[in-house]
Amino acid sequence: MKIRLLITDDHRVVREGLGAILKTKAGIDLVGEATHGLEAIQMAADLKPDVILMDISMPKMNGILATQLIKEKSPEIGIIALTMHDDDATIFELIRAGVDGYLLKDADSDTIVNAIMTVHRGESIIDPQITKKILSELRQQRPRRRSENPQENRYHLSHREIEVLKKVAGGKSNKEIANELDLSEKTIKNHLHNIFSKMKVDDRTKAALKGIQEGIIDLDDSLAQLS
Repeated sequence: MKIRLLITDDHRVVREGLGAILKTKAGIDLVGEATHGLEAIQMAADLKPDVILMDISMPKMNGILATQLIKEKSPEIGIIALTMHDDDATIFELIRAGVDGYLLKDADSDTIVNAIMTVHRGESIIDPQITKKILSELRQQRPRRRSENPQENRYHLSHREIEVLKKVAGGKSNKEIANELDLSEKTIKNHLHNIFSKMKVDDRTKAALKGIQEGIIDLDDSLAQLS
């Protein structure tokens, strides 16, 4: 079954360029192109795409609000922000809106295809440059000191769950985490499900941010993984 993809961008050359590239990739079916946020909302309802590539700065409705409204009605649709914006305000607004991925527009086609497939699997993906920026911003917020005994953290995460959360904060995929911890990907998915449930979050990025802000995982460890 091919991944049903919707591209949303107000620049025709960008839509056509991405479309021409992605149409050649096995496993992806380009089902539509939207020119602004309002159109993306309507097309998402009509076409039921699996994944949306979403621009941020668009007329009529920007990509942040469109993402939020689409997620409210269809949380199963994966949304990847593909933009030139890497300022702190935009990053955190997108996270709050529920975006599943965040890539800069200078990303190559292989990176974009990998992001589409990753998000379709139910995982989140953020450009390493953006991840490092998020973590650096959190460093300025001086998070509370990590618990000396991780078992006593307020969410009662197990030692293994904290290990997985550290890897997530370092930008690792499920496959990479499984390889590094010598576990199966299914086991990693189970750990993530438990982490999300305990921390009352619905995606990897929010879990990582909350873990850092609560002092459950070490910020410097996460930054070191991205060096």
